[in-house]
Amino acid sequence: MRKIATVEGTRAIISKYPFAFQKKFGQNFLIDPQVLDKIIDAAEITKEDCVIEIGPGIGCVTQALLEKAGKVISIEIDNQLIPILEEQFGAEPHFKLIHNDVLKVDLAALIAEESPNRRIKVVANLPYYITTPIIMALLEDELPIESITVMVQKEVADRLSSKPGTKQYGAIAVSVNYFSTPELVVDVPRNCFMPSPNVDSAVIKLNVHEEPLVKTNNVKQMFRIIKAAFLLRRKTLLNTLAAHGDLGIDKERLKELLDESGIGAQTRGETLSIEEFARLSDYIDEHR
Repeated sequence: MRKIATVEGTRAIISKYPFAFQKKFGQNFLIDPQVLDKIIDAAEITKEDCVIEIGPGIGCVTQALLEKAGKVISIEIDNQLIPILEEQFGAEPHFKLIHNDVLKVDLAALIAEESPNRRIKVVANLPYYITTPIIMALLEDELPIESITVMVQKEVADRLSSKPGTKQYGAIAVSVNYFSTPELVVDVPRNCFMPSPNVDSAVIKLNVHEEPLVKTNNVKQMFRIIKAAFLLRRKTLLNTLAAHGDLGIDKERLKELLDESGIGAQTRGETLSIEEFARLSDYIDEHR
């Protein structure tokens, strides 16, 4: 079979089918085989693995996944692409295609039914407009996933892998670090896609923790504090938590708690690690 993740392979498929690119689905198909190789290598796929692929498109990455994995479950929302994928890969015994929005799929039930005894890995070329909701759904649902290797907008990859005190660091980075260890794999210029998007991309791998990185007495409260801490980046923790923290504590007592915890009322949230947010949340919970 002709390699799909090339200019020639992609053009051949597009010209064969009555297909029109859907901007609403963020469709940009990978045409660089070297980038494809780096995605597959980073995901470390073996025959012991079941790969859940989100947004297979015309099968640029699917083709390579089927060569490596024991099973591939591809979830595609665009009905135009279903006959293309079925014709390309439908005869493969270890391929399953699901026509749905991944955010509406019961992934826990799917994994239990289709691949209960394999390691689960996710590989995806995510549409830019819905990257964060998909990643957070995969992490927050506590699915038995070992890793998530995704192509995202370069700016998003930088945010996901950012460190405390940097310009890119925000609530999404803290949340991702609670569930996983992010690893930048490779930057991907816009000319590696057809059609070419308006921005550059990057591949990032999230190595999912078997247990969350830190333990906290009140996970929901910790995430309320994290979200509030980044709403007003230039403000101190005292001011932003007093205004948006929904903690039910008056400002004077909150100042005392912040100082007593060792974090400090004048600290800015953008400087705190996930461990410090957990420590602060527990201290407030115990001494409020």
